[in-house]
Amino acid sequence: MTAASSRPWRHLLCGASLLAMLADLGGCAVGPNFHHPSAPATDFAQAGRPTRTDSVAGADGQAQIFHPGADIPAQWWELFRSPALDRLVRHALANSPNLDAARHALRVAQENRAAQAGVLYPSISASFNPARFKTSRTYSAVPNSNSWLYTVHTAQLNISYQADIWGGLRRGIEASGAQRDAERYQLEAAYLSLTGELVQAAIGYAALRAQVDTVQELIASQHQILDSATRQMALGQMAEADLAVQRAQLAQDEAMLVPLRQQLSQQHDQIAALAGDMPDDPTPDFTLDGFTLPQDLPVSIPARLIDQRPDVKVAEAGWHAACAQVGVAIANRLPNLQLSATPGLAAASIGQMFVPGYGQWMIAGMVSQPLFQGGQLMHQERAARAQYEQAAAQYRAAVVAAVQDVTDSLNAVSADATALVADSNAERAATRGLDIARARVTYGDASRVEMLMATQTTLQARLTLAQARAARLSDTAGLFQSLGGGWWNRHDAPPARTGWPP
Repeated sequence: MTAASSRPWRHLLCGASLLAMLADLGGCAVGPNFHHPSAPATDFAQAGRPTRTDSVAGADGQAQIFHPGADIPAQWWELFRSPALDRLVRHALANSPNLDAARHALRVAQENRAAQAGVLYPSISASFNPARFKTSRTYSAVPNSNSWLYTVHTAQLNISYQADIWGGLRRGIEASGAQRDAERYQLEAAYLSLTGELVQAAIGYAALRAQVDTVQELIASQHQILDSATRQMALGQMAEADLAVQRAQLAQDEAMLVPLRQQLSQQHDQIAALAGDMPDDPTPDFTLDGFTLPQDLPVSIPARLIDQRPDVKVAEAGWHAACAQVGVAIANRLPNLQLSATPGLAAASIGQMFVPGYGQWMIAGMVSQPLFQGGQLMHQERAARAQYEQAAAQYRAAVVAAVQDVTDSLNAVSADATALVADSNAERAATRGLDIARARVTYGDASRVEMLMATQTTLQARLTLAQARAARLSDTAGLFQSLGGGWWNRHDAPPARTGWPP
């Protein structure tokens, strides 16, 4: 193509770009502007809340200290100092299908936002159309060349641009960016949910394992008592009625193992599923003694909580998207400017397309204003505003739920420590009573029925103590989870974006 023939193309492209820039600079964005919400007026470290929990001698009985404003590590589960738990969590993060699906959902949202940004630029497409024609003798004069057949080669660019005068396109991009942010925080919510559920499942498995071991230990002790009682009855030193009571109690205790073992198997299957494995795959054998109770507990201030909770950030992103959609609905009711240009070449042969004089072009601008559409645009705007108010209410509900969750977790941690003190004292008293009952039986000062009752009391005390230890570990993990889990301190966490462009 010669310089003369290419000059119109350059002029049209430069003119279209100039109009695009002028329209963009002169445009404004209608609709409300979204601002980051303020924190709720509350204080978790309010007057009357203790700064530390109760304590008692024994496993998991140490006092826990609350530190307002302290940060949470990204791998908060490492505070329990369980190598088996650390390996399980790392394995689950690499193999969880739910987490993998959330990553792909974020990728989809990122690509959709990038695609949405293309509406701010001119749309350019090229076409080449070679066509063969035959002229009719009836409706056309005889050509000079006496040829009724001819060919036309047409090469053309189609350029169109929608001037974003009112900012409706930019509001659409803003909404798409907010939806991308929502998916980002959905990924963080999936990450937090997976790690939290794994820790809770591991602690639950350890608690069931402790209960099974306790019941098995006491059943073995009861078998020894029953064997001794059977020999005594044969010698006439024990009544058959007392022996029947011992046998009935042993059968009841053995029956307790069936549901406990079933729950233990179900807990194993849950851990395997969370880790992305099959039920037949091996899982760690957790015990309560394999966990260390964290003593220093963070308490986030509300201003940080609303930026740490993924569910609150998802609600905020939904509110932001709804806010931007109001601007889109308003812009749809205002005048619209559309620019278009179609420069091209048309020649009888491809060789002629590089010769000056065969160029053709068209440039046009169109202003359109919706006049009557049956109230459709008006009601769409009203619906967008109502959805905006709905999203605002949903955000407030998410904040209230987050504050309640943290408050409940703090109360649970304090109550668990108090309960553990009482249960530990009860277990020691029951164990002391059992030792006394065994000694009395040895010296003939008490019956085997009394020792059996002391054994049952000790069994229940030990089971209750194991549950109290597990509850303290579980609610401590729940506190870390309710505070957001420290995802913002991860090196692989996507950075949050604020402001325009989203």
